[in-house]
Amino acid sequence: MALTREFKETVQARARSDPRYREALFTEALNAYLAGDTATGKAILRDLVNATIGFEELSEEVKKPSKSLHRMLAPNGNPSAENFFGIVAALQKRTRVRLKVTARTA
Repeated sequence: MALTREFKETVQARARSDPRYREALFTEALNAYLAGDTATGKAILRDLVNATIGFEELSEEVKKPSKSLHRMLAPNGNPSAENFFGIVAALQKRTRVRLKVTARTA
């Protein structure tokens, strides 16, 4: 099911104004990646980039062209680990969210 532009704009507006929501989005994006759902992870990261740093500023931060970053986070994109963690680091800096990985046994 495709998301409407209005829904995406609502998510981005809330992410801009609500620090806890930004933290939840960021956490959900990385959890999706860790669970193997990269499509969802990339979609959430795109929304987070658009709501916070923007692709042009992200481009300056990670020293990659913004078009390349758009492609990396597109549905068929496949960022390298270096690029992925560069994006994550830039988002952590901008959002002031520090993520940490913890392990649990099932």
